[in-house]
Amino acid sequence: MGAEGRGRVDLRSDTVTQPTDAMREAMRVAHVGDDVLGDDPTVKTLEARMATMCGMEAALFMPSGTMANAVAVRAHTQPGDEIVLEREAHIYQYEGGGYAAISGCSVALVDGDRGRMHPSSVASAIRKSAGSQGHYPDATLICVENTANRGGGACYDQSTLDAIVEVGRAQGCALHVDGARMMNAAVATSSTPARMLKGWDSVSVCLSKGLGAPVGSVLVGSTAFIARAHRWRKMLGGGMRQAGVLAAAGLHALDHHVNRLVDDHARARRMAEAMANHGSFHLDLDAVQTNMVYFGVDGWSALQTQAHLAEAGIDVLTIDDARCRLVTHLHITDEHVTRVEAAVASVV
Repeated sequence: MGAEGRGRVDLRSDTVTQPTDAMREAMRVAHVGDDVLGDDPTVKTLEARMATMCGMEAALFMPSGTMANAVAVRAHTQPGDEIVLEREAHIYQYEGGGYAAISGCSVALVDGDRGRMHPSSVASAIRKSAGSQGHYPDATLICVENTANRGGGACYDQSTLDAIVEVGRAQGCALHVDGARMMNAAVATSSTPARMLKGWDSVSVCLSKGLGAPVGSVLVGSTAFIARAHRWRKMLGGGMRQAGVLAAAGLHALDHHVNRLVDDHARARRMAEAMANHGSFHLDLDAVQTNMVYFGVDGWSALQTQAHLAEAGIDVLTIDDARCRLVTHLHITDEHVTRVEAAVASVV
């Protein structure tokens, strides 16, 4: 039972969602096989659907978004290469240094705007060994995160994504999107995954965040890239057997939980506006484009803010000494938003 079922409002993350009754039924009746042997029909259906949706050739079902990103980096690079990342990117901040341990890569960090890199900054960060007397590594991969988690859920605009593609092609770099919340970005920008990803080489898409599935991510790219990724998934222990029960949850989510993301965005915006209208809260209202709100209270530490909300039955995460984060999802209702608004109003 989720926190909401215990009378609490769980806004710690959109990863706390539990399968709906309809999703559980889809999982119950799923046709399954041994996916390691390549004969799970539901996994195959999910992979084909995600590839088509993203405008790419092939896809690979993964246990987690972190593994999907780790496999993508390894399949795109060689040890000693360098990856261009925004300074607050999930791959850099929250994936255990896998780019170094698994792929043997260094990173070139770019200062962005709400977690989004500018194409000129990307171009300036690219280093190549040639002409450096061997001093520099070869930057061979550019990764963006859309939406940008530490950027408050902000989305890349299409012109920026297209311009980064041009930079990557000119500099001989592969291009990967950490699309953990890509569906949120597509809904918020009234775009489609295929248009957003035009020119990109790969994308990882989480099913277990805003889409509400219990487990799983999908890595999407060219047929040749996915063949390389399949080998690395095997070596990292990511092959699953009768995984169709999980893939069925992902298919149900794609059918029923994408368009409703607008509700999550609207509820996050309501909470953010309540804070913005209160003189003691500080936040970047323009960054609240999807289902996240990063905020703090003047004169309070993040732990104090978290404790105040907890007393009202509202659970959030601390991000640093001063800020907390809340994330809306399919279990959050308008009544929950009203409870948050009341807790905000009670801050004196």
